[in-house]
Amino acid sequence: MNREEIDLYGPLKTFFGFTKFKGLQEQVIRSIVSGENTFAIMPTGGGKSLCYQLPALMSKGTAIVVSPLIALMKNQVDAIRGVSEVDGIAHVLNSSLNKTEIALVKSDIESGVNKLLYVAPESLIKEEYVDFLKQQTISFVAIDEAHCISEWGHDFRPEYRNLKHIIKNIGDVPVIGLTATATHKVQEDILKTLGISDAKTFKASFNRPNLFYDVRPKTKDIYSDIIRFVKGYEGKSGVIYCLSRKKVEEVAQILQVNGIKAMPYHAGLDAKTRSKHQDMFLMEDTDVIVATIAFGMGIDKPDVRFVIHHDIPKSLESYYQETGRAGRDDGEGYCLAYYAYKDIEKLEKFMASKPVAEQEIGHALLQEVVGYAETSISRRKYLLHYFGEDFDELNGLGASMDDNSRTPKPKTEASAEVKMLLEIVRDTKEKYKSKDIVATLKGEVNAMLISHKTTERTYFGVGKEKSTGFWTALIRQTLVAHFLKKEIEQYGVLKLTQAGLDYIANPTSFMMTADHVYAQDEQIGEGVVNSKTSGGVSDEKLLSILKDIRKKVAKKRGIPPFAIFQDPSLEAMALRYPMTIEELSNVFGVGDGKARKFGQDFVKVIASYVKENDILRPDDLIVKGTGVKSGLKLYIIQNTDRKLSLEDIASSKGLEMPELIKEIETIVFSGTKLDISYCVDTLLDEEQQEEIMDYFMEAETDDIQEAMEEFDGDYEVEDLRLMRIKFFNEVGN
Repeated sequence: MNREEIDLYGPLKTFFGFTKFKGLQEQVIRSIVSGENTFAIMPTGGGKSLCYQLPALMSKGTAIVVSPLIALMKNQVDAIRGVSEVDGIAHVLNSSLNKTEIALVKSDIESGVNKLLYVAPESLIKEEYVDFLKQQTISFVAIDEAHCISEWGHDFRPEYRNLKHIIKNIGDVPVIGLTATATHKVQEDILKTLGISDAKTFKASFNRPNLFYDVRPKTKDIYSDIIRFVKGYEGKSGVIYCLSRKKVEEVAQILQVNGIKAMPYHAGLDAKTRSKHQDMFLMEDTDVIVATIAFGMGIDKPDVRFVIHHDIPKSLESYYQETGRAGRDDGEGYCLAYYAYKDIEKLEKFMASKPVAEQEIGHALLQEVVGYAETSISRRKYLLHYFGEDFDELNGLGASMDDNSRTPKPKTEASAEVKMLLEIVRDTKEKYKSKDIVATLKGEVNAMLISHKTTERTYFGVGKEKSTGFWTALIRQTLVAHFLKKEIEQYGVLKLTQAGLDYIANPTSFMMTADHVYAQDEQIGEGVVNSKTSGGVSDEKLLSILKDIRKKVAKKRGIPPFAIFQDPSLEAMALRYPMTIEELSNVFGVGDGKARKFGQDFVKVIASYVKENDILRPDDLIVKGTGVKSGLKLYIIQNTDRKLSLEDIASSKGLEMPELIKEIETIVFSGTKLDISYCVDTLLDEEQQEEIMDYFMEAETDDIQEAMEEFDGDYEVEDLRLMRIKFFNEVGN
């Protein structure tokens, strides 16, 4: 039968309910059903999975799909079972199965019920599985996420390198390689390593016109920035990527505390929890998944509306793949990355222990990420150039969909400098990377330039009047303009193209834009915004009103005003204008308990004040933090409940007693009950306690210094502070 005559539309409608194919799907599928080795490079969201699912369902026997992630397999198996009457149509074969489950998988393959068998590469190594599969009818082997094969890729998995031999062992069957991201070098490596150099190759455009790309500086207010952004997408799905498991947990916790439905997702969680969190996300029981970069491949949802990178990834391939999770239904997809050069330095440190060749590859990939983050040209153009695709930044699809295109930086004529740069690359015999070319232009001596006697040349230092940043930016822009190319095998050495040689001979106008300069001192913040650090000025009129309310509430309850809310909390309210109990509980020094107990009168007055005075509230309402200290707070609460001595609690956490008391004050002043009577009883008798309690009940302020003066040295500072905690706990909370 002629391959063109094979009916694909009938099965497409029957199995998946679609009436037409997307992009290159039809061509790829025709190649597979015709029994040819096939290689498909299709961006995330391009319908890659259908390319092997449909042929598998149409073919005799079982198709083996090699996939790196259990979560991804589970997702796909569930989807295929949804289009069939029998569950046995698709199975997973991995280490998580027990003997009974393995026996069922084998039985369904033998009886011809199974059409798709998802396996991890580690499972294929097992002799018993290979021996079993040899005896079965295998329609083809598909290698999903095929870039994992290449050490030049962003997600190299050594176990993928043996696949060629394992497949040969199973039998002479067609091989299908699929990837959502691959540079030219990686593509070559995949074909060679799989032994399918003859494969029909299909490469779709990597342009995702519905995605908006945005890079912002990562400041100490990163949590506040993320929460503000996510709250703008209330009820919509999003993914936040972090580099470490610890950071994933921290960000997920911060979001939860601030009223956002978020769940962590990383390899450190057990399979059951991971699966539960993934299902919650798919079923819309949670809005946001916070995932590690390495583990995010398992998240597959068509209506993800935003992808945030809390940490910049290790390569542009990773970045492209992760942002590709957004807007797969062709709807809105906002891709926001927070960038600080400190993150890059951190990643470079991680690489220090790796072999030199691996370090070189890692550094080359990282520099591309830096280039993308700091460039001021169209981010889409920069990204697509990296994948070997040209893009028209004026008329191309999605041309205005990035921060640089929306707010372009001014351009300056740089034809003379381009010519100078290209001549330096030529005159240094095309043997230097970017940094050494810049050093040559600037006249900066280093060991590499001395060894090649470049420092003795007449051209050494010809561009010293321009900054390093200028030359770095110009190199990036001449690469995108195809005047230069990077020799990948030599880890990023710059070579002239024919267009570059032509430019030297005949220069034309070249308008360049300066790179973004991200301040090096913008610290990655762990902290939480509060009234003391937010740098605003309180609304004095509102502050006076709030103090009056506090006085009335205190009088009504028969307790001193400071036991309701302390002054710093009132100042924070007059700065941020919280109008609900939830917002109030996020205010410095308040907490849930106090907000519910005393807050109603306050939020009512603030809401009416905001309305009457037409006040535009700050959009960065205080971020309620769990912070790094939340574990310590929990430890203190648990162990005071157990009546452990404060000395023991302090020493077990390496704290001095004043530090511990300060932590306890923070807990109690925010409205959490914490009974330390058992400690106070060992320090002060009943009469002494009563005397101090009476003082705080009558006092105008809870200031310890004033209390010291009142008692004229009868009590230690520590005693008074502990009694003040007891007073707040009994009277204010």
